[in-house]
Amino acid sequence: MAAAATPDLLFGLRNTFYLGAYQAAINSSDIPNLPADDALERDVLVHRSYIALGSYQLVISEIDSSAPTALQAVKLLALYLSGDKESAISSLQEWLSDAAISNNPVLRLIAGIIYMHEQDYNEALKHTNSGGTMELQALNVQIFIKMHRSDYAEKQLKIMQQIDEDHTLTQLANAWLDLAVGGSKIQEAYLIFQDFSEKYQMTGMILNGKAVCCMHMGRFDEAESLLLEALNKDAKDAETLANLAVCSLHLGKPSSRYLNQLKLSHPDHVLVARLASAEDNFDRALQSIA
Repeated sequence: MAAAATPDLLFGLRNTFYLGAYQAAINSSDIPNLPADDALERDVLVHRSYIALGSYQLVISEIDSSAPTALQAVKLLALYLSGDKESAISSLQEWLSDAAISNNPVLRLIAGIIYMHEQDYNEALKHTNSGGTMELQALNVQIFIKMHRSDYAEKQLKIMQQIDEDHTLTQLANAWLDLAVGGSKIQEAYLIFQDFSEKYQMTGMILNGKAVCCMHMGRFDEAESLLLEALNKDAKDAETLANLAVCSLHLGKPSSRYLNQLKLSHPDHVLVARLASAEDNFDRALQSIA
């Protein structure tokens, strides 16, 4: 007789994290009688949730040098995002060159995330491309989309669908790719986010996903109400502020407040960088005429 499959004790916690309900993930993380490997994965998810909420210093202070490699990698991400980029990248490179730990899936995931932030997509793929976990596969899809290689992203998505078509990350990756491809695929992406919003707690990530689909479909009023709901959940969320700025422009409403908030709380955001570059070009053009 086949042995009964052991229940996945972390399924709910993982799902909550993937969908961006970070505080809920932290609040629901006290799961009794976890085996050691599961307990470590739980701790990784909790600390990554704190990072997603911007509590970098908490993570840096809680993870000491005796912690397992996976947690040390998460601490590196907190250091990087808190502004200590050079030392985080130099430690990362040192660990990736150590054969004993370089294949750790969490370390490879964090390397992919950090190099993606650096916009060094080839370096990111060096560490994520061999996959091994659903999160690594999903990150590959994101990296290929950033590289404007939706053909490679699609191949990666097919691998995820073969492993588990209903997995939350497979569904999310499918929606990201649909948004990147555009056209008739936008409606399919919208339905994925709609399905999430019916099944799970409404999060800023789900609301932003639906709102971006609405903007692509020209439904800016609907997008605005979804984004304002997301803003109520987190007034400093970068994607919500950026999407509201764009949505307001399309509605003929002032967007400066959202842009100013974005500049203050997320000075490195791509929209802030593009705006600064456009302003510089405008100033240079004016000077050349003067």
